[in-house]
Amino acid sequence: MSRRVVLTGLGCLTPVGNDVASTWAAILAGKSGGAPITHFDASQFKARFACEVKGFDVSLYMDRKEAKRADLYTQFAMASAVQAMRDAGFGDGTGYEKERTGVVLGSGIGGITTFEAQHDVFRENGPSRISPFFIPMFIGDIAAGVVSMKFQAKGPNFSLQSACATSGHAIGESFRLIQYGDADVMIAGGSEASITPMSIGGFINMQALSERNESPETASRPFDATRDGFVMGEGSGAVILEELEHARRRGARIYGEIVGYGATGDAYHLTGQPENHEGLQRAMRRALEDGKLQPSDVQYINAHGTSTPLNDPNEIRAIKAVFGAHATGLNVSSTKSATGHMLGAAGAVEAVLTTLAIVHNIVPPTINLATIDPECDLDCTPNVPVKREVNAALSNSSGFGGHNVSLAIRRYRE
Repeated sequence: MSRRVVLTGLGCLTPVGNDVASTWAAILAGKSGGAPITHFDASQFKARFACEVKGFDVSLYMDRKEAKRADLYTQFAMASAVQAMRDAGFGDGTGYEKERTGVVLGSGIGGITTFEAQHDVFRENGPSRISPFFIPMFIGDIAAGVVSMKFQAKGPNFSLQSACATSGHAIGESFRLIQYGDADVMIAGGSEASITPMSIGGFINMQALSERNESPETASRPFDATRDGFVMGEGSGAVILEELEHARRRGARIYGEIVGYGATGDAYHLTGQPENHEGLQRAMRRALEDGKLQPSDVQYINAHGTSTPLNDPNEIRAIKAVFGAHATGLNVSSTKSATGHMLGAAGAVEAVLTTLAIVHNIVPPTINLATIDPECDLDCTPNVPVKREVNAALSNSSGFGGHNVSLAIRRYRE
């Protein structure tokens, strides 16, 4: 019999808050993280805004020497991991067996800030001037390694990369590791720091980003008929997953229980989705089946909801196909309307927010939803939070390459 897995720690760093409490408050208040880009001069770009992290102080999480040798995405990852470990009661490095504690942290793009900066050094000064720290700062697994060293977590330790599904997969795979007995505690999540000239330029040229420069705070508008693309976000999210008996023995606070994980592939297109997003349908069905949930048991879905013309109605059709008549009784929302699309960090941040929806019985809203797309004809929770009992919820993520993840989270019961 597989072991039960509970959530005992939450951490996040987002464009609307530098920790879980401030992010949750901002989400419920309808605050947007959209603003003109400050990381670089974007005056020549068609999209000149993004959802940046604001006022980040890395010294709260890493010493100066460590931080200097870490890309911004690793600094962000450390912030959410430290928050989550402190929240779980592990912040002082005690209460868990090091060899039974693991880390799975991913990034959709990795250390691109370092890559672009070091490429400039190479072009201007030649190969001898490339930093010896370039490779360990750039590679996409290093955040997992650095976090494991911070907490001496010697259990399963790896990174994975599945674009915008990355941290959903990280949580799902960590769930499995505990279920199957390979670990008792896992630090799981993802991080992204890709508001850079190359990233923004690349997404613009593939016509993925909103170009609503006159109103950046309203540009991310999932399910709205006037949406014109996603808004780049950055930040990180992490959760502490723990085997139930391990959590009980130490008297841990339990936020909720991960009960189901569905992971599928579209095998269809580099960036597009099949009609009615049948791959996401299968992921949701698998998460429900894995969690022994009926569609009628679910009250809320935190949708992938990117604010792109193709994703949003396709995801709504997938939800309707899976939930049938019960779909009209669901609340669906996309918190990307506030945070922007945090790419490899999105799934973890959204899992945190989905868990809080269960804890507080409040569904976070989809802000900037003024003119509902007729094809997005479910209750997409426009603009204001909704108080209702939430006993079970899904958090959906999809990524370029055809990756799909659905996590089923349930209220914890003895």
